[in-house]
Amino acid sequence: LRYFRSLTETHVERQSRKRRDSFGMLDGLDEDRSSCSTESSGGSGASSPEDSEDEELGGGVTQLNPSSSLTLIKTNGQVYTYPDGKAGMATCEMCGMVGVRDAFYSKTKRFCSVSCSRSYSSNSKKASILARLQGKPPTKKAKVLQKQPLMTKLAAYAQQQANQQGGVKKSVSMELFDWGRYLGDGDVMGAPVSCFQHVPMGNSWGGISEGIRVEVPNTDSGLPMKVYWIAGIIKLAGFKALLRYEGFDCDSTRDFWLNLCVPDIHPVGWCAAGGKPLVPPQSILHRFSNWKTFLIKRLTGSKTLPPDFASKVQESMQFPFKKQMRVEVVDKTHLCRTRVALVEQVIGGRLRLVYEECDDGTDDFWCHMYSPLIHSIGWSRSIGHRFKRSDVSKKLDGQMDAPGQLFAKVKEVDQSGRWFEDGMKLEAIDPLNLSAICVATVRKVLADGYLMIGIDGSEAADGSDWFCYHSTSPSIFPAGFCEINNIELTPPRGYSSLPFRWFEYLKESKSVAAPVNLFNRDVPNHGFRPGMKLEAVDLMEPRLVCVATVTRIVHRLLRIHFDGWEDEYDQWVDCESPDLYPVGWCQLTGYQLQPPAVNAGSRDLQSAASRQRKKSQQYKGQKKSEAASL
Repeated sequence: LRYFRSLTETHVERQSRKRRDSFGMLDGLDEDRSSCSTESSGGSGASSPEDSEDEELGGGVTQLNPSSSLTLIKTNGQVYTYPDGKAGMATCEMCGMVGVRDAFYSKTKRFCSVSCSRSYSSNSKKASILARLQGKPPTKKAKVLQKQPLMTKLAAYAQQQANQQGGVKKSVSMELFDWGRYLGDGDVMGAPVSCFQHVPMGNSWGGISEGIRVEVPNTDSGLPMKVYWIAGIIKLAGFKALLRYEGFDCDSTRDFWLNLCVPDIHPVGWCAAGGKPLVPPQSILHRFSNWKTFLIKRLTGSKTLPPDFASKVQESMQFPFKKQMRVEVVDKTHLCRTRVALVEQVIGGRLRLVYEECDDGTDDFWCHMYSPLIHSIGWSRSIGHRFKRSDVSKKLDGQMDAPGQLFAKVKEVDQSGRWFEDGMKLEAIDPLNLSAICVATVRKVLADGYLMIGIDGSEAADGSDWFCYHSTSPSIFPAGFCEINNIELTPPRGYSSLPFRWFEYLKESKSVAAPVNLFNRDVPNHGFRPGMKLEAVDLMEPRLVCVATVTRIVHRLLRIHFDGWEDEYDQWVDCESPDLYPVGWCQLTGYQLQPPAVNAGSRDLQSAASRQRKKSQQYKGQKKSEAASL
């Protein structure tokens, strides 16, 4: 029996290798496996029952009929089944909350949420700030870390957020993190602005390159008034540019970083047109007797910013979403449904949404205006998605439904041929743990190409954690994707046969794999490279934008590492995600940037500052270990 089983597995593996296409995926996994039936594993047993406050559309849902030996346990609004009420329980080591172990975060199941895990894992003051910005209740450990300077910073942050509610801010009143010092003398790469089509100037950045000359304030004039001088771009990192004053030639001791989109950056000729003084830096004033002749010779044939650069920046900072617009957005407490929410704040295209029926404005959710999580009013009804009805009978004065053309459009798909079916297996990014790609199941097929996906082995009994993905979503993959691309696939919890084998799992669950040709295989020329720095939303705490690094690229997937945090907090993100931003985006838009969360970050900053002072030694490179620490 073992011999024949081995032969069968070998034959299947050979056949699967033959069917690998140019995208590196396995095609037809289900077609050569006659032993697999089309019945879904628990297809009806895991469907969500009718919720009294939900509106169920587009077909009925089979109710769960648990056997008498199963105990229903409710945790965080989700229902889990266990043979008894104790064996599957756990206690959070941070806040002491008791709940179902499978609902807890990370592989160790020591914490009830990402916030508790992060607060526990770091002894830094910055971690304490993060915990409070995330809305976590204070704990004994947090109280120990709570110092007066932290409260001052938090108060300044709250004041800044309050000041920004009126619209786009002209400048940042407080910056806790200095990208210039972090980037050092340019050895660290920053992802170019052209990688981010959804940000201001994302479509107008192509002509900005190294060697361009600009007019900037001269901080080394020795004069009491504000004067300017010409500088050249040595290095670009997102919106930031490493600049060197003309006349310093190869001397990098006075190089400095500036955001090219701030008001004090001008094209060459701006001073002459406006009658502003051009004064060379005092430290090199002795090098030339005729600076006018020097500039004419140096600038002949050089490039500068377009004359309308500043106006283009201002135009690109106008966003169509306005306060009090109504949208449908995913319910953060029940991922399987949507709710009505009101736009409360717009910062750089990011929206702070407050769920309708929330009187004090505390029940909020952050996302970008192009996020796949928000939709126009009526979207749920049109595709058959679950929707939480509101008790609000009519719109209040000043409220209006956001026009449909403001929302990101999904690719139209042809569902007339072979299509996704309930019970089909696939691989998907876990929406509750974005560092993991898991074995998953299509639980319900909706209209317009949308699917409800459940993560095998960890689903709530009532389906409240099913997540809606479009069929073209870059977050779902055919069976075998992780194996081909050397990514760790998270098997269903409790699955004992390791290493995980899709063939055996499909046979055991009497399921079929979703056909490969139904998945999105487009890979744009995104321009990202491993090691590039950027600013990224922590999607587990979506109000936070953090200092981050691209550590790995698989087709169009980026592995995002949050600087200063352990690798277990990494997240898989699409290369075109609206939750990724170039270096300097926070400064430009007035959004708060979260610095690296560990004390090592401050040591890195100090070492970067030390390198800045020692540039005269002509240090040409940086060891790989040092680059990783940055």
